[in-house]
Amino acid sequence: MGDSLFEGLPPPSHQQQSQEAEANDISETTKRQSSPVPAPTKPALKSALKRPKPVETKPDPEDAAAEKVSASGKRLRFKTTTDASEMQVIEAMKKIASHIKTPTKFSKASKLAIQLIQAGSIKPGTSDHFFAILEAAMSSTTSCTEPSVRADYHALFSAAQDAAECLNMKQKNQLATWTIRAVVANDLFTDDSFVFSKTAGRVKDAITDLPVATKDDDIEEAASLNNKAATPDDFSEREDTTSGAETEENKKDESDPFGLDALIPSTVKKDERAKGKKDMPAMVRKEEEEEKKRFLKSQREALIFCLEIAARRYKTPWCQTVIDILVKHAFDNVARFTSCQRDAIEKLWASIREQQMCRKQGRSVNGKLDVNGFEWLQHKYAGEKISIRHSVGGSGDRRASQWLG
Repeated sequence: MGDSLFEGLPPPSHQQQSQEAEANDISETTKRQSSPVPAPTKPALKSALKRPKPVETKPDPEDAAAEKVSASGKRLRFKTTTDASEMQVIEAMKKIASHIKTPTKFSKASKLAIQLIQAGSIKPGTSDHFFAILEAAMSSTTSCTEPSVRADYHALFSAAQDAAECLNMKQKNQLATWTIRAVVANDLFTDDSFVFSKTAGRVKDAITDLPVATKDDDIEEAASLNNKAATPDDFSEREDTTSGAETEENKKDESDPFGLDALIPSTVKKDERAKGKKDMPAMVRKEEEEEKKRFLKSQREALIFCLEIAARRYKTPWCQTVIDILVKHAFDNVARFTSCQRDAIEKLWASIREQQMCRKQGRSVNGKLDVNGFEWLQHKYAGEKISIRHSVGGSGDRRASQWLG
């Protein structure tokens, strides 16, 4: 046998070969006509984690406004925000300033002022009128630490910190002093030990930041106390002012009886103007120094006010350690205060030390025995006889053992 498998088979006929060739030609032509361009292959589907997120189209703010279409096809727009003009804001601030002085109206007026702050109505054009509100609030007959208005003062001056950028330097200093009285001092009335300790730390930091008091500060303090003690009569002041005005008018009449000096241009006025321009920087520096002294004076008074409030809370047991540290810190930095304030701090520290001695002796601020539950039980069972047989014969008389035989 040969190697070929088709060796014994007859050769293919000519007709079969022609049919196969025609079938191949038809298939090729149909392929060319049906698909002249090869179809692109479809990409494989990605998982949901790898697919890009569809871009969300944000609605137009104008279309988001409340709109309705009536039956006639007209659009009805509803205005959702109201923009008050600067004059309207100023008028509102004037009304608030007039009502905030009244203690019964303070709560409502302070909330309206906070709404103006939150709405962003405090601007350079309205900052003076807003400061007038704060000034009227602090000039009220009611103290900012009264229980009825304590929370409202705290909220108002806490919110006022957001509008401090629009104030000038003098107003910022005054606001800082008022904040110590209205916010820091009111935080010392809290029932939260954490808040009380944190507030005492703020007072300590403020005391540390004070400069050392000078002799000029003591002299100014003594002069201000003398001015307060000696109140002159209004009638005498009026007489002095009227007599001074009359003497000035007489001098003018004698020097210029016909009033010709006003018509003749003189070089003296020019010299005075030039001198005034040269003295402007010196005047500005003098005003800045006076403002700095006034700010330090009011800041020291506010911190003394906080120390007095803290000392009143010494009866509360969990406040005592914090108050000891606070008053001791003020006593160590007593040189940063003026003479009268130094005396007040020394007296305050003396009273705190006396109360500390009472605590060490086991007595409270009221003089009564100050012991806790453990100390009371310790004192009670100090003289009791305890048996070595535990519960048998609690008083040590062995009655139970005798009864048991």
